[in-house]
Amino acid sequence: MYVIKKGKIFGEVQCFMYSIEWQKRGLPHAHILIWLKEKLRPSQIDDIISAEIPDPEQDKEFYDTIVRNMIHGPCGARNSISPCMKEGKCTKKFPKQLLKETVQNDNGYPLYRRRAPEDGGRKVTIKSRSGAFETLDNSWVVPYSPILCKMFNAHINVEACSSVRAIKYICKYINKGSDQAIFNLRSEGEANPVNEVQTFQAGRYVSSNEAAWRLLGFPLHERHLTVTHLAVHLENGERVYFTERNFQERIASPPKTTLTAFFQLC
Repeated sequence: MYVIKKGKIFGEVQCFMYSIEWQKRGLPHAHILIWLKEKLRPSQIDDIISAEIPDPEQDKEFYDTIVRNMIHGPCGARNSISPCMKEGKCTKKFPKQLLKETVQNDNGYPLYRRRAPEDGGRKVTIKSRSGAFETLDNSWVVPYSPILCKMFNAHINVEACSSVRAIKYICKYINKGSDQAIFNLRSEGEANPVNEVQTFQAGRYVSSNEAAWRLLGFPLHERHLTVTHLAVHLENGERVYFTERNFQERIASPPKTTLTAFFQLC
């Protein structure tokens, strides 16, 4: 977050939120959503997000990072038992469409520039999980930030969200909570009152890495600016609390509510 906010690699950050999660094998990862002060144009997206295989002659280390971390699959006809496959289709919708230029899309995510080999795009040959060697083009590249991947040498998927629908999905995904698994046995007809707090504490899955992270007090979630619920009421319909000593003062000058103070601020 320090690199994104202070380095302004995507632009001036207006607000942000993130949540840190752990996989079943204990590896942490973060889901981050940021709002920029200036809206990105399609011509600007190519400067900060790429979905193409880089030039190995220009930067071999960066090329190896992208090939090792940012190539999807392969799946589909090349590998029908890939984890992303469901009912014969890739749930991540790979391979993607090859395009000469980045264009906006109706679903909120742009169609990134993915040049075909005949248009100057590159190919790479990788060894799949099955042991076979596969030659892939830009249609298999997961969108990434060149700066972040170069800096951290890791898988960092970066997407530009430009619709309310996409942002609502991301916000819901960030706040979905931890994985849970719980069961119990009881006799037929036995009362089974639901205790949601106890169920959450007994059923959530916590790895050793996550336990250490929590014990050390490291942040799990952060958002800026903080969202505050306003006390909604009709005009002149706010609640006023008073005593025998101050009721005249409260009648003459009732205290502000969060809603009336917000309207005055705006």
